[in-house]
Amino acid sequence: MESFYARHMQILDSGRAEEWAEQFTEDAVFDVPTLPEPVRGRSGLVASVREGRRKLAESGQRHRHWQGVMDIRPQGDGTLSVRAYTQVLASTVGEAPEDGRSWLHRVCVCEDVLVVEGETFLVRSRKVTRDDLD
Repeated sequence: MESFYARHMQILDSGRAEEWAEQFTEDAVFDVPTLPEPVRGRSGLVASVREGRRKLAESGQRHRHWQGVMDIRPQGDGTLSVRAYTQVLASTVGEAPEDGRSWLHRVCVCEDVLVVEGETFLVRSRKVTRDDLD
């Protein structure tokens, strides 16, 4: 499980939108409080990642996601429920080394429903909540 999430987050952070979306089911739902409504389906996920990367580039930032403290529970329908803590780390990009900085951008809870697909997993749904919001 840790390998799945390590690869999943590194793919996201490197901006490989299509590859990241392939780790979701075709009808996946991605619900995050930074978007006005949940993203549905792989094409929606690709578009969302591309837009997010564009905004980060404009702001001169790079984000890295770290996910851990996973509570994994098998469900009766064969899926897995995963609740994990996620930290988003931000860094300035393109500045002189002495001017660059990094900081903890967000602390979140990520709740996934995973389906088993051969030797790996696909995300059927993801709900992200932020610690700084009610």
